[in-house]
Amino acid sequence: MVARLSLFEVWMPLREGFETSFGRTTLRPAILVRIEDEGYEGWGEVVAGEGPWYSCETYATAWHVIRDFLAKRIPPSLEPAEFQKAVAKVRGHNMAKAGVEMALWDLKARKEGVPLYEMIGGEKRPVKVGVSIGIQETVEDLLKVVSHYLDRGYARIKLKIKPGWDVGIVERVRREYPDILLQVDANAAYTLSDLQVLQALDKYDLLMIEQPLHYADLLDHARLSRRLRTPLCLDESIPTPQHARWALQLGSADIVNLKPGRVGGILPSLEIHRLWYEAAGRPLWIGGMLETGVGRGFLVALGTLPGVKYPSDISASDRYYEEDIVDEPWRLEPGSVLTPRDRPGIGVNVDMDKLSKYVRRTEHIRI
Repeated sequence: MVARLSLFEVWMPLREGFETSFGRTTLRPAILVRIEDEGYEGWGEVVAGEGPWYSCETYATAWHVIRDFLAKRIPPSLEPAEFQKAVAKVRGHNMAKAGVEMALWDLKARKEGVPLYEMIGGEKRPVKVGVSIGIQETVEDLLKVVSHYLDRGYARIKLKIKPGWDVGIVERVRREYPDILLQVDANAAYTLSDLQVLQALDKYDLLMIEQPLHYADLLDHARLSRRLRTPLCLDESIPTPQHARWALQLGSADIVNLKPGRVGGILPSLEIHRLWYEAAGRPLWIGGMLETGVGRGFLVALGTLPGVKYPSDISASDRYYEEDIVDEPWRLEPGSVLTPRDRPGIGVNVDMDKLSKYVRRTEHIRI
């Protein structure tokens, strides 16, 4: 049998709009990647969005790059590590690379009959998770949403912030809920001229302040980290293992939000884990990008790595979607955890009947 790669462009309606400093999302595009070989199939997910806001990539650019460049470079061995070597000369396009590479990992784990978390060196343990809450119309609306997710069992709350929606809303949430695990995420909305605003957040006992400054910046984050008592976390500023190494050398952050889609897949994620935690002893956590149950399976697997010390932004499938596209949607369990599954690969199978409801475009490529 000749191996085949298939691309599925899907548009998933969110249960409710999700707003950050980039804008508001109500309908999420994604590309699902399926690789078939010898009667097995592996699935990956491209997390690039509709516009180049979080990243310069979009679902449209990812489709083009996978079809016209990456698919041609998949090695006959179908080994994920060999794929990373084969596409090393393709600059950037980490989200496109990640979608293909993760499908290769899932395929490899299914062929060998082992769970992905075991294959990548994770531990069989529940993964602590939290929920990320977007910007709301009013503070009262925000408090209602926080209450809703606490009632559902989420133990950690992350608030999206932006200039004008920051210290005041954090103060209100902390006043209402003095004991919850709380952190904030700015998605690069501030500059060093906002130092007083960011320092004002120190008084609210936050787990961390995530990505306050420019998405490509490491130097100003290093300056800022020395002026804050609250731990500083980087997201967009760490697109590669090299950036993680530079951030360590500069002192740009205390914590990394590790997103496999952002850094190019599982192998780069493991390298960042090695650099950040195994070599430097600093903690990480796993970030989400509104993934379906496919992408969520990879996040849960990475969440079992020993360096993941904070609750991760993974959440249950029904946090975002009325209907997921997998046979066993991810469900929140007591203790605010998701449990990795012992099924081979990522622990879920794609339900093709469900998937067909959301597919707008499909393409099959021999590899």
